[in-house]
Amino acid sequence: MIEMFKKVVFENYANFNGRARRKEFWYFSLCSFIIAVILGIVDQVVGLTFGVAKIGILGLIYNILVLIPNLSVGARRLHDVGKSGWLLLILFVPLLGALGLLVLFCTEGEKGSNQYGSDPKNELEELEEIGKDLN
Repeated sequence: MIEMFKKVVFENYANFNGRARRKEFWYFSLCSFIIAVILGIVDQVVGLTFGVAKIGILGLIYNILVLIPNLSVGARRLHDVGKSGWLLLILFVPLLGALGLLVLFCTEGEKGSNQYGSDPKNELEELEEIGKDLN
């Protein structure tokens, strides 16, 4: 799980190209959620909250730092099911947008290559393409 989080944050920080497997997307989301909860607890215990909503400073900084990786892994996840990353904008439609994206994020990716790249589940596909290039 930690490896997927590191892959998204450090290797693909602002990479909106290619495809992301469900495993990569959901492990990143789970790890990010756990970190946000821990930081929220620390904010409350230490007293680093402000405003009426008691927003925590550490949690706010963390959420700003992972905003771009969240968007990029979401776009790459949509690419895996054959949809445009711009479909993330559907989140601005209350409730229906979030439910629609949830369904797409849970959907298995397309088998084989699509217009957004090779199948991330098929490691042999890359080797086959290299073999074709050598011939």
